[in-house]
Amino acid sequence: MAFDEDGQAESFERRTQICERAHRILTEEIGFPADDIIFDPNIFAVATGIPEHNRYAIDFLEATRWIKENLPGARVSGGVSNLSFSFRGNDRVREAMHTIFLYHAIQAGMDMGIVNAAQIEVLDEIPDDLRVAVEDVLFDRRPDATERLVDLAERVVQKEGGDDVKDEAWREGTVEERLGHALVKGIVDYIDADTEEARQQYSRAIEVIEGPLMAGMNRVGDLFGAGKMFLPQVVKSARVMKKAVAWLIPYIEEEKADSEEAGRPARVLLATVKGDVHDIGKNIVGVVLGCNNYDIVDLGVMVPADQILDAAEEHEVDIVGLSGLITPSLDEMVYVASEMERRGMTQPLLIGGATTSEMHTAVKIEPARSGPVVHVLDASRSVTVAGQLLTPGQVDEFVSQTKERYDVMRERHAERHRKIEFLSLEQARENALRLSFTAQTDPTPAQTGSWVIDEVGVAELRPFIDWTPFFQAWEMRGKYPAILDHPEKGEEASSLLADAQALLDELEESRALMPRAFVALHPATREGDDIQLDTPGGPVMLHTLRQQTKKTPGKPNRALSDFIAPASSGVQSHLGIFAVSAGDGLAPLVAAAEADHDDYRAILLKAIADRLAEAFAEKVHQDVRRGYWGYEKGDPHSSEDLIAEVYRGIRPAPGYPAQPDHTEKEILWDCFGIEEKTGVSLTEHLAMKPAASVCGLIFSHPASEYFNLGQLAADQVADYAERKGRSVADMERWLQSRLGYEPAN
Repeated sequence: MAFDEDGQAESFERRTQICERAHRILTEEIGFPADDIIFDPNIFAVATGIPEHNRYAIDFLEATRWIKENLPGARVSGGVSNLSFSFRGNDRVREAMHTIFLYHAIQAGMDMGIVNAAQIEVLDEIPDDLRVAVEDVLFDRRPDATERLVDLAERVVQKEGGDDVKDEAWREGTVEERLGHALVKGIVDYIDADTEEARQQYSRAIEVIEGPLMAGMNRVGDLFGAGKMFLPQVVKSARVMKKAVAWLIPYIEEEKADSEEAGRPARVLLATVKGDVHDIGKNIVGVVLGCNNYDIVDLGVMVPADQILDAAEEHEVDIVGLSGLITPSLDEMVYVASEMERRGMTQPLLIGGATTSEMHTAVKIEPARSGPVVHVLDASRSVTVAGQLLTPGQVDEFVSQTKERYDVMRERHAERHRKIEFLSLEQARENALRLSFTAQTDPTPAQTGSWVIDEVGVAELRPFIDWTPFFQAWEMRGKYPAILDHPEKGEEASSLLADAQALLDELEESRALMPRAFVALHPATREGDDIQLDTPGGPVMLHTLRQQTKKTPGKPNRALSDFIAPASSGVQSHLGIFAVSAGDGLAPLVAAAEADHDDYRAILLKAIADRLAEAFAEKVHQDVRRGYWGYEKGDPHSSEDLIAEVYRGIRPAPGYPAQPDHTEKEILWDCFGIEEKTGVSLTEHLAMKPAASVCGLIFSHPASEYFNLGQLAADQVADYAERKGRSVADMERWLQSRLGYEPAN
C-alpha cells in the first residue's frame, strides 16, 4: 500500500514516491521478485464536497500509469468500492461510478480491483447524463461537478425491481406550489430550476423571495411553532431557502437601485461572546429566525464586546443576541450589556446558551442596562420573543412584564441568599468527607506516566456515543432510544439519527476527523483541600473548593480532594488527567457545508463532533480503568451501563459543578503541554478550542461521586486565592457568576 511513516499517500507525488521506495527496497535490497509485487496506490472517495478530494481519482490513475511505466514487473490493485462512499444507499449511482472508473483504471494499467461484482454495469448502458456527471467528478472537469452529481443522484432512486421511479406528483403544481412543497419537505433537487422559473414570471427577483419563498417559510414557521415540524426539518428547509436566495442574489444586486433598503426585514445580530468557541445553539437560533423572515448578521465565535456593538451600529440591527456555553461567558455578557448602556444603545438584548438562565439574566445582566434584556430558553422561543419585542402593539407590555418578573426573581434570589447558612471554612473542613484508604480502595496502577493517543478513529468511538444529548442539541427532548418510538417525534428522530449515522459512516471512511487524546496517571497526595501530583518534572499542585453551606446532620461538606489519601494514611493514591478532542479536521468540513448554504450539514457535523469528543472521554476513562490503572476486571460495561455511570470512579472537569474554577485548566495545560500534544488550546476565557474537546480528572476511589459545590463564603474565596497565588478580586470575578457568590456577604 502507498503508506509510510507519514501516513497514507493522497497526492500523485506521494503515491509514486512511496511505491518507488518500496520497489527499490524489495528488489534491490532483499531480492524480492518484481513480478510478485502488487501496489495499491489508494483509491479514496470522491464527490465528498471537500475541494482537496477533487483530484483523488485523477491522481490514482496517473500514479497507476507511472508505476506501470517506471517500476517494471509490478502490478496495480485498488479498492474500487471506496470511490463511491459518498453515495452509500444509492446503488444505481455507485454502480455507475464503479463501472466508469474501472474502465479508465484498466486503460491506465490497473491489473485487479476490489469491487462487488454485482455492482458493475455494462458501460454502454449507463445513461449519458449520469456518465457525463460521473466523469466530470472523476476528472475534476468543472467546479460544480460534485453538486451536479449529487443533484442527479437524488433524482435517481432504484426500486427493488430495478425500475427508476420517484413520487413526483408535486411537480405537477404551479411554481409557487412547488417552491412551497420543496421548502416544507426540505427538497433541494429542483430548487435552482424552480427559482429561475419563478424569477421569469415575476417582475423583480426580490418578489420571488417576498412572495412564494417567504410564503413557504412562513408555513415552515407556523408548523414549527405548532409543534408539527421539528428543528432538524426546519434546518433542512433553511438549506432550501438559502440555495434559492443564492440563485437570486445576482439578479437582486442588479435591481438594488430601484429600492435600496425598502421594506427590509427586521435585523438580528448574533454572536458568541469573547473567549467562547461554542456556537451550535447560536447557529440554530439564526436558522430558526431566518426561517421567519429575520435578516441575520452572524459574527461567529469569540467576538469582543466592541466588535459586537460596532457591528450592531454599522448594520443598524434591531436586536442583539449573545450566546455562550462556558461560565466565564456569563461575565462577558454583563460587560456587553453595560457597554450598550454606556453607548446609549436601546436595542433589545437577547441572552442564550447552555449555562445561561433566566435567574442569572435577571440578577446579573438586566440590571446592567436600562434597555430590554430577555433570556431565551431555546431556539423555538426566539421567534416569539423577537416578534413581541419588535411589534409596536406588544413591545411595551412584553418589556414591562419581563422587567416585573425579573424584579421578583432578583428579590427571591436575594432572599434565598440571605437565608443561606454558611459555615466558616474551618468548620466546613472539620465536617469534611472522611474516607478510609486501603490497597483495595487505591490500587497501584499497572503503569504510570503520560500517553498521547492518536490512532483512534470514528469506528472505535461510535459504540461509546450517548445519543440523548445529540437529540437535545436539536431541541428534541427525550431519552434515546425511546425517542425513536415517540408518537410525535419518533419519525423525525429516526430520520435525524439516520443522517447522523450516514455522516459517521462518511467520517469513518474519509478519516477527515483526527481524534487525539492525552492521558496521564501519577501518584497523588491530599494536602488540605489541594491535591499534590508527583510528576517526573516535579510536584504539581491542583486546587479544589469545599462545600460551605450548612448541611443536615450526617451530611459532609465535600471537596474533590477528599477522594485522595493524605500522606498520613500510609496509602498512595493516584490521579488521572485527560484531554480529548474530536475537532481536528472539522473546520474545513463545516466551511464547505456553509459555502454550499447547507446549515443542516454544518450543524450536524458540529453536533456529531461534540458527541465523538464525549465518546472519546468515555473510552479513555474505560481504558484507564481496565488498562493503565487496571482495577476494573471482568467483561466491559455495556453502552447503557456506561451512560448510567455504573462503573467505579468519576471524571469531573474544571468548570463543572464540583470544581467550577476554569483556571485549573491552565495548570494542566502548562504542566503537561496538552496543547502541543493534542492541538487543543485555551481561549482567554479558558474555553477549549476546538470546541469538540473534553478534559478532566479521573478519581478511582469507590466512594468518589459527583456533587454540586454550591455557594461560597468570603473566607474560602480569600483562602483559595492565596493558595493559587491570585488576587481575591480575580477569584471573585471567576467564581461569582458560576456560584452566585456575593462579595458583600
